[in-house]
Amino acid sequence: MTSSSVAPSPSGSGGAPVERADVIVVGAGPGGSATAAYLADHGLDVVLLEKSAFPRDKICGDGLTPRATKELISLGVDTTGWQRTKGLRIKGGGHTLQLDWPESDAFPGYGMVRTRAQLDEALARHAEKKGARLHERTSVSTPLRDDSGRVTGVTAKRLDDAGRATGETVTYRAPVVVASDGVSSRLATAVGRTKREDRVMGVAVRAYYTTPKRDDYLESHLELWSRDDAGNRILMPGYGWLFPLEDGRTNVGLGTLDTTSAFQKTDYKDVMRRWVEDINPEWQLEHDESAGPIRGAALPMGFNRTPLYADGLLLVGDSGGMVNPFNGEGIDYALEAARLGAELVAQAMARPSDAERERVLAAYPKVMKDELGGYFTLGRWFAHAIGNPEVMRLATKYGLPRTKLMPFLLKIMANLADPTSKGASDRLITTLSRLAPSA
Repeated sequence: MTSSSVAPSPSGSGGAPVERADVIVVGAGPGGSATAAYLADHGLDVVLLEKSAFPRDKICGDGLTPRATKELISLGVDTTGWQRTKGLRIKGGGHTLQLDWPESDAFPGYGMVRTRAQLDEALARHAEKKGARLHERTSVSTPLRDDSGRVTGVTAKRLDDAGRATGETVTYRAPVVVASDGVSSRLATAVGRTKREDRVMGVAVRAYYTTPKRDDYLESHLELWSRDDAGNRILMPGYGWLFPLEDGRTNVGLGTLDTTSAFQKTDYKDVMRRWVEDINPEWQLEHDESAGPIRGAALPMGFNRTPLYADGLLLVGDSGGMVNPFNGEGIDYALEAARLGAELVAQAMARPSDAERERVLAAYPKVMKDELGGYFTLGRWFAHAIGNPEVMRLATKYGLPRTKLMPFLLKIMANLADPTSKGASDRLITTLSRLAPSA
Protein backbone atom coordinates (compact mmCIF):
# COMPACT_ATOMS: atom_id res chain seq x y z
CA MET A 1 0.00 0.00 0.00
CA THR A 2 1.01 3.57 -0.43
CA SER A 3 1.23 5.93 2.46
CA SER A 4 -1.96 7.97 2.83
CA SER A 5 -2.90 11.20 4.47
CA VAL A 6 -6.32 12.26 5.63
CA ALA A 7 -5.30 15.91 5.79
CA PRO A 8 -4.33 17.55 2.48
CA SER A 9 -0.64 18.30 1.94
CA PRO A 10 0.41 21.50 0.16
CA SER A 11 2.27 20.02 -2.77
CA GLY A 12 -0.14 20.25 -5.70
CA SER A 13 0.41 22.20 -8.87
CA GLY A 14 -0.37 25.87 -8.46
CA GLY A 15 -0.46 25.48 -4.70
CA ALA A 16 -3.59 23.29 -4.72
CA PRO A 17 -3.72 20.92 -1.74
CA VAL A 18 -3.03 17.24 -2.37
CA GLU A 19 -4.73 14.24 -0.78
CA ARG A 20 -3.14 10.85 -1.17
CA ALA A 21 -4.75 7.45 -0.93
CA ASP A 22 -4.36 3.87 -2.10
CA VAL A 23 -7.34 4.18 -4.44
CA ILE A 24 -9.50 7.05 -5.71
CA VAL A 25 -13.08 6.22 -6.68
CA VAL A 26 -14.89 8.85 -8.75
CA GLY A 27 -18.68 8.75 -8.53
CA ALA A 28 -20.75 7.52 -5.60
CA GLY A 29 -23.46 5.68 -7.49
CA PRO A 30 -24.04 1.99 -6.67
CA GLY A 31 -20.88 0.84 -8.45
CA GLY A 32 -18.61 3.50 -6.98
CA SER A 33 -19.86 3.25 -3.41
CA ALA A 34 -19.77 -0.56 -3.48
CA THR A 35 -16.22 -0.47 -4.86
CA ALA A 36 -15.17 1.92 -2.09
CA ALA A 37 -16.83 -0.24 0.58
CA TYR A 38 -15.15 -3.41 -0.64
CA LEU A 39 -11.76 -1.70 -0.93
CA ALA A 40 -12.04 -0.30 2.59
CA ASP A 41 -13.04 -3.75 3.81
CA HIS A 42 -9.81 -5.04 2.25
CA GLY A 43 -7.89 -2.57 4.41
CA LEU A 44 -7.10 -0.05 1.69
CA ASP A 45 -7.25 3.71 2.13
CA VAL A 46 -9.86 4.87 -0.36
CA VAL A 47 -11.25 8.29 -1.25
CA LEU A 48 -14.77 8.39 -2.74
CA LEU A 49 -15.59 11.57 -4.68
CA GLU A 50 -19.16 12.62 -5.47
CA LYS A 51 -20.21 15.74 -7.39
CA SER A 52 -23.60 16.08 -5.67
CA ALA A 53 -24.66 15.97 -2.04
CA PHE A 54 -26.86 13.18 -0.70
CA PRO A 55 -29.71 12.59 -1.04
CA ARG A 56 -29.74 13.14 -4.76
CA ASP A 57 -31.84 11.64 -7.55
CA LYS A 58 -30.77 9.55 -10.52
CA ILE A 59 -32.91 8.44 -13.46
CA CYS A 60 -33.64 4.75 -12.97
CA GLY A 61 -36.44 2.23 -12.80
CA ASP A 62 -35.49 1.51 -9.16
CA GLY A 63 -36.19 -2.21 -9.62
CA LEU A 64 -33.71 -4.66 -8.09
CA THR A 65 -33.90 -8.25 -9.34
CA PRO A 66 -32.75 -11.19 -7.21
CA ARG A 67 -29.33 -10.83 -8.88
CA ALA A 68 -28.99 -7.29 -7.52
CA THR A 69 -30.44 -8.39 -4.19
CA LYS A 70 -27.75 -11.05 -3.91
CA GLU A 71 -25.05 -8.43 -4.45
CA LEU A 72 -26.53 -6.18 -1.75
CA ILE A 73 -26.52 -9.12 0.65
CA SER A 74 -22.86 -9.84 -0.21
CA LEU A 75 -22.04 -6.18 0.40
CA GLY A 76 -23.68 -6.33 3.84
CA VAL A 77 -26.21 -3.54 3.26
CA ASP A 78 -29.14 -3.36 5.68
CA THR A 79 -32.29 -3.59 3.53
CA THR A 80 -34.81 -3.64 6.38
CA GLY A 81 -38.03 -1.91 5.31
CA TRP A 82 -37.25 -1.92 1.59
CA GLN A 83 -40.08 -2.88 -0.75
CA ARG A 84 -39.77 -6.56 -1.67
CA THR A 85 -41.11 -8.10 -4.85
CA LYS A 86 -42.22 -11.67 -5.47
CA GLY A 87 -41.76 -11.65 -9.20
CA LEU A 88 -42.73 -10.12 -12.53
CA ARG A 89 -46.14 -9.57 -14.13
CA ILE A 90 -45.91 -9.39 -17.91
CA LYS A 91 -48.60 -7.87 -20.13
CA GLY A 92 -48.79 -7.95 -23.90
CA GLY A 93 -50.72 -9.34 -26.84
CA GLY A 94 -53.91 -9.34 -24.81
CA HIS A 95 -52.37 -11.67 -22.24
CA THR A 96 -51.19 -11.31 -18.66
CA LEU A 97 -48.70 -13.70 -17.09
CA GLN A 98 -47.48 -13.51 -13.50
CA LEU A 99 -44.18 -15.21 -12.73
CA ASP A 100 -42.50 -15.64 -9.36
CA TRP A 101 -38.76 -15.07 -9.16
CA PRO A 102 -37.01 -18.45 -9.46
CA GLU A 103 -35.42 -19.43 -6.16
CA SER A 104 -32.12 -21.28 -6.33
CA ASP A 105 -28.88 -21.81 -4.48
CA ALA A 106 -27.40 -18.94 -6.50
CA PHE A 107 -30.06 -16.26 -5.93
CA PRO A 108 -32.70 -15.37 -3.32
CA GLY A 109 -36.34 -15.78 -4.31
CA TYR A 110 -37.19 -12.11 -4.00
CA GLY A 111 -36.27 -8.76 -5.50
CA MET A 112 -36.67 -5.23 -4.19
CA VAL A 113 -37.58 -1.70 -5.24
CA ARG A 114 -35.76 1.30 -3.82
CA THR A 115 -35.53 4.84 -5.14
CA ARG A 116 -32.08 5.82 -6.30
CA ALA A 117 -32.12 8.76 -3.89
CA GLN A 118 -32.46 6.25 -1.05
CA LEU A 119 -30.33 3.46 -2.52
CA ASP A 120 -27.35 5.58 -3.47
CA GLU A 121 -27.19 7.34 -0.12
CA ALA A 122 -27.47 4.03 1.73
CA LEU A 123 -24.54 2.61 -0.25
CA ALA A 124 -22.42 5.76 0.16
CA ARG A 125 -23.00 5.77 3.94
CA HIS A 126 -22.20 2.07 4.01
CA ALA A 127 -18.86 2.81 2.32
CA GLU A 128 -18.21 5.52 4.92
CA LYS A 129 -18.91 3.09 7.75
CA LYS A 130 -16.40 0.69 6.22
CA GLY A 131 -13.76 3.43 6.32
CA ALA A 132 -13.92 5.12 2.92
CA ARG A 133 -13.43 8.89 2.93
CA LEU A 134 -16.48 10.31 1.17
CA HIS A 135 -16.15 13.83 -0.25
CA GLU A 136 -19.48 15.19 -1.47
CA ARG A 137 -19.84 18.34 -3.61
CA THR A 138 -16.51 17.49 -5.23
CA SER A 139 -16.55 17.69 -9.01
CA VAL A 140 -13.70 15.84 -10.71
CA SER A 141 -12.51 17.83 -13.71
CA THR A 142 -9.47 16.06 -15.19
CA PRO A 143 -7.30 13.00 -14.71
CA LEU A 144 -3.64 13.39 -13.76
CA ARG A 145 -1.17 11.37 -15.83
CA ASP A 146 2.54 10.70 -15.58
CA ASP A 147 5.04 10.80 -18.44
CA SER A 148 4.09 7.27 -19.53
CA GLY A 149 0.40 8.18 -19.75
CA ARG A 150 -0.60 6.29 -16.65
CA VAL A 151 -3.43 7.82 -14.59
CA THR A 152 -2.04 8.79 -11.18
CA GLY A 153 -4.85 10.87 -9.75
CA VAL A 154 -7.45 13.53 -10.48
CA THR A 155 -8.06 17.21 -9.97
CA ALA A 156 -11.39 18.34 -8.56
CA LYS A 157 -13.31 21.49 -7.74
CA ARG A 158 -15.22 22.04 -4.52
CA LEU A 159 -18.87 23.04 -5.01
CA ASP A 160 -21.19 25.00 -2.76
CA ASP A 161 -24.70 24.00 -1.72
CA ALA A 162 -26.08 25.32 -4.99
CA GLY A 163 -23.63 23.29 -7.07
CA ARG A 164 -21.46 26.27 -8.01
CA ALA A 165 -17.67 26.13 -7.92
CA THR A 166 -16.22 27.73 -4.80
CA GLY A 167 -12.88 28.42 -6.44
CA GLU A 168 -11.12 25.77 -4.34
CA THR A 169 -9.28 23.11 -6.31
CA VAL A 170 -7.96 19.88 -4.80
CA THR A 171 -5.58 17.29 -6.23
CA TYR A 172 -6.00 13.61 -5.34
CA ARG A 173 -3.25 11.10 -6.03
CA ALA A 174 -3.31 7.30 -5.90
CA PRO A 175 -1.76 4.32 -7.73
CA VAL A 176 -5.23 3.23 -8.91
CA VAL A 177 -8.22 5.33 -9.99
CA VAL A 178 -11.72 3.87 -10.44
CA ALA A 179 -14.07 5.66 -12.84
CA SER A 180 -17.67 5.07 -11.80
CA ASP A 181 -18.78 8.44 -13.10
CA GLY A 182 -21.70 7.36 -15.25
CA VAL A 183 -22.64 6.99 -18.89
CA SER A 184 -20.65 10.05 -20.05
CA SER A 185 -17.59 9.16 -17.92
CA ARG A 186 -15.52 12.30 -18.23
CA LEU A 187 -12.52 10.43 -16.88
CA ALA A 188 -12.63 7.60 -19.41
CA THR A 189 -13.33 10.00 -22.25
CA ALA A 190 -10.42 12.22 -21.21
CA VAL A 191 -7.97 9.33 -21.64
CA GLY A 192 -9.37 8.33 -25.03
CA ARG A 193 -11.84 5.60 -24.13
CA THR A 194 -14.78 6.65 -26.24
CA LYS A 195 -18.08 4.80 -26.62
CA ARG A 196 -18.15 1.87 -29.01
CA GLU A 197 -20.59 2.33 -31.87
CA ASP A 198 -21.07 -1.45 -32.27
CA ARG A 199 -22.82 -1.70 -28.91
CA VAL A 200 -26.50 -1.21 -28.17
CA MET A 201 -27.61 2.02 -26.50
CA GLY A 202 -30.94 2.47 -24.79
CA VAL A 203 -32.91 5.37 -23.41
CA ALA A 204 -35.32 5.40 -20.51
CA VAL A 205 -37.73 7.99 -19.14
CA ARG A 206 -39.49 7.79 -15.80
CA ALA A 207 -41.43 9.67 -13.13
CA TYR A 208 -43.11 8.88 -9.81
CA TYR A 209 -46.86 8.49 -9.47
CA THR A 210 -49.14 7.93 -6.50
CA THR A 211 -51.59 5.04 -6.73
CA PRO A 212 -54.08 3.33 -4.42
CA LYS A 213 -52.94 -0.02 -5.83
CA ARG A 214 -50.64 -2.09 -3.62
CA ASP A 215 -48.52 -4.62 -5.38
CA ASP A 216 -45.56 -6.87 -4.69
CA TYR A 217 -44.87 -7.70 -8.34
CA LEU A 218 -42.98 -5.65 -10.88
CA GLU A 219 -45.22 -5.02 -13.88
CA SER A 220 -43.84 -4.91 -17.42
CA HIS A 221 -45.81 -3.98 -20.55
CA LEU A 222 -44.09 -5.57 -23.52
CA GLU A 223 -46.30 -3.73 -25.98
CA LEU A 224 -46.07 0.02 -25.64
CA TRP A 225 -49.39 1.36 -26.87
CA SER A 226 -49.75 5.10 -27.20
CA ARG A 227 -52.19 7.42 -28.96
CA ASP A 228 -51.71 9.91 -31.75
CA ASP A 229 -53.23 13.39 -31.78
CA ALA A 230 -56.43 12.00 -33.29
CA GLY A 231 -56.80 9.51 -30.45
CA ASN A 232 -55.89 6.46 -32.51
CA ARG A 233 -53.90 3.74 -30.71
CA ILE A 234 -50.42 3.20 -32.14
CA LEU A 235 -47.73 0.67 -31.26
CA MET A 236 -44.44 2.26 -30.23
CA PRO A 237 -41.00 0.64 -29.98
CA GLY A 238 -39.98 -0.27 -26.44
CA TYR A 239 -41.62 -1.44 -23.26
CA GLY A 240 -43.16 0.16 -20.18
CA TRP A 241 -42.97 -0.61 -16.47
CA LEU A 242 -44.63 0.06 -13.14
CA PHE A 243 -42.44 -0.74 -10.13
CA PRO A 244 -44.16 -0.33 -6.73
CA LEU A 245 -42.57 1.48 -3.79
CA GLU A 246 -43.30 0.99 -0.11
CA ASP A 247 -44.63 4.55 0.32
CA GLY A 248 -47.74 4.34 -1.87
CA ARG A 249 -46.04 5.49 -5.05
CA THR A 250 -44.87 3.61 -8.11
CA ASN A 251 -41.98 4.23 -10.46
CA VAL A 252 -43.51 4.48 -13.94
CA GLY A 253 -41.32 4.53 -17.00
CA LEU A 254 -40.55 3.24 -20.44
CA GLY A 255 -37.42 2.21 -22.27
CA THR A 256 -36.40 1.69 -25.87
CA LEU A 257 -33.31 0.82 -27.88
CA ASP A 258 -31.30 2.50 -30.62
CA THR A 259 -31.92 -0.62 -32.73
CA THR A 260 -35.35 0.83 -33.57
CA SER A 261 -35.81 3.07 -36.60
CA ALA A 262 -37.74 5.61 -34.48
CA PHE A 263 -34.99 6.03 -31.88
CA GLN A 264 -33.84 9.52 -32.89
CA LYS A 265 -37.25 10.78 -34.02
CA THR A 266 -39.46 10.13 -30.99
CA ASP A 267 -40.32 12.35 -28.03
CA TYR A 268 -40.38 9.61 -25.41
CA LYS A 269 -41.58 11.91 -22.65
CA ASP A 270 -44.66 12.62 -24.72
CA VAL A 271 -45.05 8.92 -25.50
CA MET A 272 -44.99 8.20 -21.79
CA ARG A 273 -47.65 10.80 -21.01
CA ARG A 274 -49.95 9.25 -23.60
CA TRP A 275 -49.14 5.71 -22.44
CA VAL A 276 -49.93 6.54 -18.81
CA GLU A 277 -53.34 7.84 -19.91
CA ASP A 278 -53.94 4.52 -21.66
CA ILE A 279 -52.91 2.23 -18.79
CA ASN A 280 -55.55 0.08 -17.13
CA PRO A 281 -57.66 2.39 -14.88
CA GLU A 282 -57.02 0.13 -11.88
CA TRP A 283 -53.77 1.97 -11.24
CA GLN A 284 -55.42 5.42 -10.92
CA LEU A 285 -52.07 7.11 -11.37
CA GLU A 286 -51.49 10.68 -10.24
CA HIS A 287 -48.18 12.33 -11.06
CA ASP A 288 -46.16 13.12 -7.92
CA GLU A 289 -45.11 16.66 -8.83
CA SER A 290 -42.94 16.94 -5.71
CA ALA A 291 -40.66 14.21 -7.09
CA GLY A 292 -40.05 16.11 -10.31
CA PRO A 293 -41.11 15.86 -13.96
CA ILE A 294 -40.64 13.02 -16.40
CA ARG A 295 -36.90 12.75 -16.89
CA GLY A 296 -34.75 10.66 -19.20
CA ALA A 297 -31.33 9.04 -19.28
CA ALA A 298 -29.19 6.97 -21.64
CA LEU A 299 -28.49 3.29 -20.95
CA PRO A 300 -25.01 2.17 -22.11
CA MET A 301 -25.18 -1.56 -22.79
CA GLY A 302 -22.96 -4.59 -23.31
CA PHE A 303 -19.54 -3.14 -22.37
CA ASN A 304 -19.83 -0.16 -24.70
CA ARG A 305 -16.60 1.45 -23.49
CA THR A 306 -13.33 -0.48 -23.46
CA PRO A 307 -10.77 -1.37 -22.26
CA LEU A 308 -12.27 -1.79 -18.81
CA TYR A 309 -8.80 -1.36 -17.36
CA ALA A 310 -5.60 0.21 -18.67
CA ASP A 311 -2.89 2.52 -17.37
CA GLY A 312 -4.13 2.88 -13.82
CA LEU A 313 -7.81 3.58 -14.67
CA LEU A 314 -10.48 0.94 -13.99
CA LEU A 315 -14.10 1.30 -15.13
CA VAL A 316 -17.11 0.21 -13.07
CA GLY A 317 -20.82 0.40 -13.91
CA ASP A 318 -22.23 2.74 -16.58
CA SER A 319 -18.78 4.18 -17.30
CA GLY A 320 -17.93 0.77 -18.80
CA GLY A 321 -21.37 0.17 -20.35
CA MET A 322 -22.36 -2.54 -17.87
CA VAL A 323 -26.09 -2.55 -18.61
CA ASN A 324 -27.97 -5.72 -19.54
CA PRO A 325 -29.20 -5.46 -23.18
CA PHE A 326 -32.07 -7.83 -22.38
CA ASN A 327 -33.80 -5.62 -19.83
CA GLY A 328 -31.89 -2.35 -19.28
CA GLU A 329 -30.78 -3.35 -15.79
CA GLY A 330 -27.44 -2.01 -14.60
CA ILE A 331 -27.30 -1.84 -10.81
CA ASP A 332 -26.58 -5.53 -10.27
CA TYR A 333 -23.73 -5.49 -12.80
CA ALA A 334 -22.24 -2.35 -11.27
CA LEU A 335 -22.30 -4.06 -7.86
CA GLU A 336 -20.82 -7.22 -9.32
CA ALA A 337 -18.02 -5.29 -11.05
CA ALA A 338 -17.35 -3.50 -7.75
CA ARG A 339 -16.92 -6.79 -5.93
CA LEU A 340 -14.71 -8.39 -8.57
CA GLY A 341 -12.73 -5.23 -9.30
CA ALA A 342 -12.06 -4.47 -5.63
CA GLU A 343 -10.75 -7.99 -5.09
CA LEU A 344 -8.27 -7.57 -7.96
CA VAL A 345 -7.18 -4.12 -6.75
CA ALA A 346 -6.60 -5.48 -3.24
CA GLN A 347 -4.57 -8.37 -4.62
CA ALA A 348 -2.59 -6.01 -6.84
CA MET A 349 -1.80 -3.60 -4.02
CA ALA A 350 -0.32 -6.45 -2.00
CA ARG A 351 2.27 -7.24 -4.72
CA PRO A 352 5.80 -5.92 -4.09
CA SER A 353 6.60 -4.45 -7.53
CA ASP A 354 4.90 -2.16 -10.03
CA ALA A 355 5.12 -4.82 -12.75
CA GLU A 356 3.41 -7.42 -10.58
CA ARG A 357 0.69 -4.99 -9.54
CA GLU A 358 0.01 -4.07 -13.14
CA ARG A 359 -0.22 -7.70 -14.20
CA VAL A 360 -2.96 -8.34 -11.63
CA LEU A 361 -4.89 -5.19 -12.54
CA ALA A 362 -4.68 -6.03 -16.24
CA ALA A 363 -6.72 -9.19 -15.57
CA TYR A 364 -9.88 -7.14 -14.83
CA PRO A 365 -11.21 -6.95 -18.44
CA LYS A 366 -10.90 -10.71 -18.85
CA VAL A 367 -12.52 -11.39 -15.46
CA MET A 368 -15.51 -9.24 -16.41
CA LYS A 369 -15.80 -10.67 -19.90
CA ASP A 370 -15.55 -14.23 -18.60
CA GLU A 371 -18.35 -13.37 -16.17
CA LEU A 372 -20.68 -11.42 -18.48
CA GLY A 373 -19.27 -11.18 -22.02
CA GLY A 374 -21.14 -14.08 -23.60
CA TYR A 375 -24.39 -13.20 -21.88
CA PHE A 376 -24.15 -9.57 -23.00
CA THR A 377 -23.62 -10.78 -26.58
CA LEU A 378 -26.82 -12.83 -26.37
CA GLY A 379 -28.55 -9.69 -25.12
CA ARG A 380 -27.19 -7.62 -27.98
CA TRP A 381 -28.54 -10.15 -30.50
CA PHE A 382 -31.90 -10.03 -28.73
CA ALA A 383 -31.93 -6.22 -28.80
CA HIS A 384 -31.40 -6.18 -32.55
CA ALA A 385 -34.11 -8.80 -33.05
CA ILE A 386 -36.78 -6.76 -31.25
CA GLY A 387 -35.82 -3.44 -32.85
CA ASN A 388 -39.00 -3.68 -34.89
CA PRO A 389 -42.04 -3.19 -32.60
CA GLU A 390 -44.02 -5.60 -34.81
CA VAL A 391 -41.57 -8.36 -33.89
CA MET A 392 -42.22 -7.66 -30.19
CA ARG A 393 -45.97 -7.65 -30.82
CA LEU A 394 -45.86 -11.07 -32.48
CA ALA A 395 -43.51 -12.44 -29.84
CA THR A 396 -45.81 -11.40 -27.00
CA LYS A 397 -48.96 -12.52 -28.82
CA TYR A 398 -47.68 -16.04 -29.42
CA GLY A 399 -45.11 -16.33 -26.64
CA LEU A 400 -47.01 -15.27 -23.51
CA PRO A 401 -49.64 -18.02 -23.80
CA ARG A 402 -46.85 -20.60 -23.67
CA THR A 403 -46.68 -20.67 -19.89
CA LYS A 404 -43.94 -23.32 -19.81
CA LEU A 405 -41.68 -21.18 -21.99
CA MET A 406 -42.02 -17.92 -20.08
CA PRO A 407 -40.21 -18.95 -16.84
CA PHE A 408 -37.23 -19.82 -19.02
CA LEU A 409 -37.39 -16.42 -20.73
CA LEU A 410 -37.65 -14.66 -17.36
CA LYS A 411 -34.58 -16.53 -16.18
CA ILE A 412 -32.52 -15.59 -19.24
CA MET A 413 -33.70 -11.96 -19.45
CA ALA A 414 -32.99 -11.29 -15.76
CA ASN A 415 -29.79 -13.39 -15.86
CA LEU A 416 -30.93 -15.68 -13.06
CA ALA A 417 -29.60 -19.00 -14.30
CA ASP A 418 -27.82 -20.99 -11.59
CA PRO A 419 -24.49 -22.10 -13.12
CA THR A 420 -24.21 -24.98 -10.63
CA SER A 421 -27.73 -26.32 -11.25
CA LYS A 422 -28.35 -29.48 -13.24
CA GLY A 423 -31.76 -28.21 -14.35
CA ALA A 424 -32.30 -28.11 -18.11
CA SER A 425 -33.05 -24.37 -18.35
CA ASP A 426 -30.08 -23.38 -16.18
CA ARG A 427 -27.71 -25.59 -18.15
CA LEU A 428 -29.01 -24.30 -21.48
CA ILE A 429 -28.60 -20.63 -20.53
CA THR A 430 -25.15 -21.25 -19.07
CA THR A 431 -24.09 -23.13 -22.22
CA LEU A 432 -25.43 -20.44 -24.57
CA SER A 433 -23.63 -17.72 -22.61
CA ARG A 434 -20.41 -19.71 -22.68
CA LEU A 435 -20.60 -20.43 -26.43
CA ALA A 436 -21.54 -16.88 -27.48
CA PRO A 437 -18.61 -14.65 -28.50
CA SER A 438 -17.55 -12.39 -25.65
CA ALA A 439 -18.91 -8.85 -25.79
